[in-house]
Amino acid sequence: MQDVEQYRGHYLSGKGPIFALYETVKAIVDVEAREGRYLTDREAALVQGIRRRTFVMFEEQLQREGDPGADPTIAAS
Repeated sequence: MQDVEQYRGHYLSGKGPIFALYETVKAIVDVEAREGRYLTDREAALVQGIRRRTFVMFEEQLQREGDPGADPTIAAS
């Protein structure tokens, strides 16, 4: 799930709450890269939590659009 959200956040663009959260993650990761360091434990937890939430939001959107393969419950595992 984390890898899927990292991919989506990097390659997809759009408007709305999901993409605002992708931008938040991008800003956190950009600071890490610019400062030449690893994410702090708190930053890593924040990024993981945001990605878990965006995964659910994205999958719920796919369900509303009729995608039979969408499954937001995967985030719970």
